[in-house]
Amino acid sequence: MSQNILDKNPLIYSCIPRITAMCGDVMFLPNDSDTIVMNGRKFADEYAERVLKPRCIGFKGKYGRLPKLVTILVGENPASESYLRIKSRFFSTLCLDSEVLRLSKDINERDLLNTINSLNNNSNVDGILVQLPLPRHIDADKVIESISIERDVEGLSPGNVHAWAKAIPNLVPATALGVLALLKYYEISLEGKHTVIVGRSMIVGKPVLHLLLKENCTVTICHSRTKQLGRHTRQADILIAAVGKAHLITADMVKKGAVVVDVGVNFLDGKLVGDVDFKTVKSKTSYISPVPGGSGPATVSMLAGNLLLAAELQKTGDNKEQKECLRDYYKNYTIVTDTNYC
Repeated sequence: MSQNILDKNPLIYSCIPRITAMCGDVMFLPNDSDTIVMNGRKFADEYAERVLKPRCIGFKGKYGRLPKLVTILVGENPASESYLRIKSRFFSTLCLDSEVLRLSKDINERDLLNTINSLNNNSNVDGILVQLPLPRHIDADKVIESISIERDVEGLSPGNVHAWAKAIPNLVPATALGVLALLKYYEISLEGKHTVIVGRSMIVGKPVLHLLLKENCTVTICHSRTKQLGRHTRQADILIAAVGKAHLITADMVKKGAVVVDVGVNFLDGKLVGDVDFKTVKSKTSYISPVPGGSGPATVSMLAGNLLLAAELQKTGDNKEQKECLRDYYKNYTIVTDTNYC
């Protein structure tokens, strides 16, 4: 690959050489042995070395402390615990400070909001993440909206949603960024491709829709109540499964040569599995992400990037020019390993 990939794809996820998935408008049709399993752990490791660590070291040198994320977990949830373990392992390899506040499932809404308000006003906290879902007696929308926009590393507060919906560089949900990260890492052609997203959540489905529209994909959104789901998924050049139902996507629902990204997090007989029946679907795909080891590590690396961006933005004050420079840097990364950029 003679041309620097950064020249061809100047986006946050385009900074590392990788294998070409498509050639022009012709998708390679795989034999069983030709299917490439998308390695989210490999992506995360390389992204950390080339992008995250230099900026993290620069932040510590300039401000004398580590960027800090506080994650709030209310009650217990197996999927949340799995995500927290991945995040903890990944953050431990970086100069990032991560704290988990474990609160009782019986906490009342007012006390939770007061906890978030206290974190909003703590100058040593750069990012706040509330792990969803929340217990039914708590209004999740009210809780997310209480997080200050500059500390909302999941990109779900009203101001951040408005920004990513208009394709303005800002804090975007990390899981959605992780999907695009894997597609970019494997150099999968997006423009003009028909992408079908199964799932309409604010964490994955809706932000991925906007990210891929910006890449000039033709996007179809399906969900748990879509009738004749297979009729839609079989049309997909790129299929993204994010509905949260174990093995929902089976081989007969995928066309030959499709790219499949599995974002599902489910537990089946005590084992972590995705929304895609990996064993039967794999042979029909050109690229497929596994669960675990696919979108999960990519998501955590994007969360770390969001934390660093949030931390640096908070240090700029009213300097609009510097804010725009930072947003552009964290979007493009056309200059990697430069701790003095902006």
